[in-house]
Amino acid sequence: MADEPQKLTKATYDRLHEELADLTTRGRIDIANAIEAARALGDLKENGDYHAAKDTQGKMEARVRQLQQLLKDAIIVESEVPSDGTITEGVIVAIRYHGDDEDDVTEYFYGSIEERIGDLQVLSPTSPMGLAVAGKTKGTDVTYTAPGGELAIHIVDVRA
Repeated sequence: MADEPQKLTKATYDRLHEELADLTTRGRIDIANAIEAARALGDLKENGDYHAAKDTQGKMEARVRQLQQLLKDAIIVESEVPSDGTITEGVIVAIRYHGDDEDDVTEYFYGSIEERIGDLQVLSPTSPMGLAVAGKTKGTDVTYTAPGGELAIHIVDVRA
């Protein structure tokens, strides 16, 4: 993630920027209050509330660092299918595994794992299937190596 800029839609960039602002303001104040309240309970060695609050603080600060790094070099992309219909970041890809029924189609949002388009699963461009379909078009058959072996898919549709 740190080696290459993430490609994000404008909506996702804005959502992540708002999340970062919330975590660095309200989030830090809330966790500081929780730690202070837990400290008031006494012995920190056996204080479950204190340890839970510190754990939450660590996870929140890790997310803050992740968002700062991601947003620092992010590239905003448009959610539109190129005129030649190729698969690029920001499009929805419908695929069917070879051997499945004609109507057994799965749709994915092709882009950053941070993207959320309804309840669609995200197909990361760096995943084995994501690498295999990159630059391909509707109607193309693709074979790729997954952790469980080689899989063949048919690209049913590419849309914004």
